[in-house]
Amino acid sequence: MEDTSSGVEDPPINEDGLTEAEEFDSLAGILADGVVGAAGGLVGTAMMTVVFLIAQSLGAFNLDDFAVLTELVGLTGYVPEVLFGFFIFLGGGMFPWPLLFASLKAYLPGKTDPISGAYFGGAMWTGFVLAFYTGQSGLMLVLYAVLTLVAHVVYGIGLGAVFNYFSTRPDSIV
Repeated sequence: MEDTSSGVEDPPINEDGLTEAEEFDSLAGILADGVVGAAGGLVGTAMMTVVFLIAQSLGAFNLDDFAVLTELVGLTGYVPEVLFGFFIFLGGGMFPWPLLFASLKAYLPGKTDPISGAYFGGAMWTGFVLAFYTGQSGLMLVLYAVLTLVAHVVYGIGLGAVFNYFSTRPDSIV
């Protein structure tokens, strides 16, 4: 009898009748990737905030600078400016930046996600250091630049570590 098989095994099918790739390219898979990214952004932003608090204690950064974000959306006087500005900052750290990291991490240097995240955070710092500069000079300028760079590298490491933790999941289109 002649063998008519192609020599390629069919991918395993789950209880819903979907292959593993189809399952994670579905809306549920995309949402799951979004949750992973948001969790990574939350972890990274929390780690970054610790470095910002250290910078504030040294006088190199002021958390009151987050009030500028509240001013940008026109809510000054309606909400607590610093707190709302920090929540805007947190939202940016949890949603658009992790999505950008997920789409670029294959092209970033580093063999692991936390190392790639460190490079990603360093690249993000270039915009932050200019946007939140408030006239520091001398030693305070050096501290501001170094500590905000450290904060962004730490953000990227935290973001990458969460992605690395969930790396057992199949790749999706996100």
